[in-house]
Amino acid sequence: MTDPSETTPRRSNLAWAVVSTTAVLAILLLGAAVGLLIKIPGSDSSPAAPGADSVEVGFSQDMAMHHLQAVQMANIARDRSADEKIRSFAFDVSSTQLEQVGRMKGWLMLWGQPEQPMAGKHMAWMAEDGGHGHGATGAAVPSGNPMPGMASSEELARLRSLSGVEFDVYFLQLMLRHHQGGTAMVQYAVDHAGQHAVRTLAESMLKSQSSESDLMRRLISERGAEPLAR
Repeated sequence: MTDPSETTPRRSNLAWAVVSTTAVLAILLLGAAVGLLIKIPGSDSSPAAPGADSVEVGFSQDMAMHHLQAVQMANIARDRSADEKIRSFAFDVSSTQLEQVGRMKGWLMLWGQPEQPMAGKHMAWMAEDGGHGHGATGAAVPSGNPMPGMASSEELARLRSLSGVEFDVYFLQLMLRHHQGGTAMVQYAVDHAGQHAVRTLAESMLKSQSSESDLMRRLISERGAEPLAR
């Protein structure tokens, strides 16, 4: 006979996974719907669709990709960490950034633009701040990564290989660097985007990620570690 005490954690984990999956799917669909509402076809008051080389399109393409890696890392932590604080934080990051990805992809669909920039030219829309892409951010870009703050495939593999406190610390370190790496792109959108909805989303990102970064620094320190070098 199976010991009920052995099945309870399994049922709890399964319930968490089902609830989490349902929630993030609902959030992603809501984000896409909100994104599509930025302009109602036929409405005279709707803003004109931005061009392929605009801040609005470039930001939406690049930040959606940047966010999706954060969601990937957060989902790993949500499923693997034994620390309830880490699991809760990871769920919040995944939910928030999935909703924002849905919104940005909704805009791109409405504007008739692809989800990725042509020829992989990430961050070319930031040219006014000192050149093309990476140089405009002032942040280091690890070899092979398209944008600052993104983890390499080797770093993601290492994250998956860890467990316990060591896993929690490395997840927090990678996510903090990820937030820091995207700040210049978000700030540029706040300063230069022509559409109010895009600026509003970027401003929301700045506020939420600043608060999350403070929390991650505190959690890292509580575990006797330091942030990764930028």
